[in-house]
Amino acid sequence: MSDARGRRPGWVRHGVVILATWSGMGGMLAAQTPAAAPGPALTLGEAMTLALAANPNITAARLQRPIDVANVGVARERLNPEVQYEASKETPRQAIGATLPLELGGKRARRIDLATSTIAVNEADLARVIAEVRNQVRRAYFDAAAATLRVQIALDVRTLAQRARDAANARVTAGDVPQSDLTQSDLALASSENELVAARGEANATLAELNVLIGRPAETPADLSDALTGGAMLTREQALALATQSNTELQLLDRRVAEQTARINLAKALTAPDVAVGGTFTYDAEPEFQYGWRMGVSATVPVFTRHRSGVLVEESGLARLQGERAAAVTRIEGTIVAALTRAVAARDQMTRYQSSILPLALESERQAQAAYSGGQTGLPALVQALQTARETRQRGLQAGLDYQHALADLERAIGAPDR
Repeated sequence: MSDARGRRPGWVRHGVVILATWSGMGGMLAAQTPAAAPGPALTLGEAMTLALAANPNITAARLQRPIDVANVGVARERLNPEVQYEASKETPRQAIGATLPLELGGKRARRIDLATSTIAVNEADLARVIAEVRNQVRRAYFDAAAATLRVQIALDVRTLAQRARDAANARVTAGDVPQSDLTQSDLALASSENELVAARGEANATLAELNVLIGRPAETPADLSDALTGGAMLTREQALALATQSNTELQLLDRRVAEQTARINLAKALTAPDVAVGGTFTYDAEPEFQYGWRMGVSATVPVFTRHRSGVLVEESGLARLQGERAAAVTRIEGTIVAALTRAVAARDQMTRYQSSILPLALESERQAQAAYSGGQTGLPALVQALQTARETRQRGLQAGLDYQHALADLERAIGAPDR
């Protein structure tokens, strides 16, 4: 009469060993690999605020304003009078005179208008730089967030690989599977550790890039708290309306058109000839007279040059800028539609991964582990199932990152923050 307790099937006996091994490995790995202390929480909005205050490109762009203000002061300057002293052998032997040049045609006022319009151009360019930096910060923020999530995936994969290796070792020891199972599991574990090293390096690199953009030391730790699923989606009408009102590229072109108009006005003012009035006090002309005077007026005669070519040059520049603006409007509208289409597709893909694909992948992973633990499948099937589950999680993560990149592309196309 056989003893049922002493003759359990081999896969049941070793399945118990495997399950016990897997259940204890999680705590062991956690004890062996202490997690790095996370830095303070950092939201996307806080990162934007830091960038506006400390980004080197924005700081450098702001230094242009004092130069523009000084140029307005230069434009306000008036021409200095000339004073001359004459001594001659003829009478009157000495003379002291002064000449005051006078600008006609409103040249000084036109110079001031041009300098003032240049301030407006550089303010619009500063807004463009800020919009570009905001877009870079948004991309870098979610790149760093995704890299951090990839580290977690790599940690999970290494944990599973370690458990699979110990389970394979238990089954090889019991004689249920060949030695090749242990070799394959060792290879899978080594690969997972290598991927973990790469993921951590990429996470540190992307966080360093974000820190540089927001004006912090590259090594500053941070816990990026905004999710990849965040971000509002604009309608086509809202995006086009926002671009019309706030697009920094169009605003910059508008300011340049105004500046070019001021250049045309200055060029026209330069066609007016200038005059100079002067007077001279003479003396030492005895015996004819002791003191005398002279007065005179001089003017530039526009015989050879009337500065018409300068006016034509500036008018041609205005036509070019107006053409650039019209082309920019067409291009921006097309870019917004394309970016919005990609953003909608990325959002739908991300939603599908969250609602159905990822849950199915996790269930497949659980079933594969149970099948191997029960001796129903071999190690290659388990490794393949875990690899498929890992790749699916990576694709789900990439779908979220693609969504954020699509929103960043839409924001860049609009030329202004979309929220």
